[in-house]
Amino acid sequence: MNNNHKKPMYLPAVVNASLTKALAALLMAALFTGCSELGYLLSNDKVTDADNNQVVFIGDSIFALSGEIQNQLETKAGETFRRYTVSGAQLSGELIAPSIPNQFREAVSENPDIKTMVGDAGGNDILIPAIFLNSNNCKTPWWRFGRLSQQCRDFIDDIYVEGVDFLNEVAEAGVQNGVLLGYYYTKNGLFRLKDMKEAVDYGNATLARACRNSVLDCTFVDPRSVINDSDIIFDGIHPADSGSKKIADLIWPKLQPLL
Repeated sequence: MNNNHKKPMYLPAVVNASLTKALAALLMAALFTGCSELGYLLSNDKVTDADNNQVVFIGDSIFALSGEIQNQLETKAGETFRRYTVSGAQLSGELIAPSIPNQFREAVSENPDIKTMVGDAGGNDILIPAIFLNSNNCKTPWWRFGRLSQQCRDFIDDIYVEGVDFLNEVAEAGVQNGVLLGYYYTKNGLFRLKDMKEAVDYGNATLARACRNSVLDCTFVDPRSVINDSDIIFDGIHPADSGSKKIADLIWPKLQPLL
């Protein structure tokens, strides 16, 4: 009789739950860093030929993961727009392909007749380091609330320079208008991101200032007052359908007169 056959091993439920959470975290980390092209795989489809090709959407996974913000806006407008958004995209750096500026450059290369750019930028530049070891010290736990680190402020100030340069590039390409979406407060979910509130506040003020100080006719949209924890999915970052609808409702009054 062969006694070498091994019985299958079953992990306790608590271990299985821990492994599931760890695998999910690795998947989401890969999304944000663009590993293995997951940025493309976890994005809504690119649209290069739409009803209205003069409106182009660029940005990160706030737009790209579900595409529901664009869906809502297209329903309101009664026409489709071009989409180049990619999950995990950053304003600066080479971790993500394409970066947000490269999304815009791709749109220009395919059809330079762009009147209005809608999108967001800079969120992953702040969020990715915060998720991975908080390397820019942008989290403010309860015992340091009200005191965003100077290191984080300096880092976001650098993003301001990148943002102005990008918006100026958009204007130089002949785009007449820009609608730039800011960011809302993240929550504790798959990642512990409740401590990002002050970084979001400083980041939004910086993005709004970049919008004002660029040569592009740029309108900043601030979603902080309308997005609640219930409007964010389990990861603590991305909008649920309710959040996407609220964001679309904020963008629409700015976009409609430009159509």
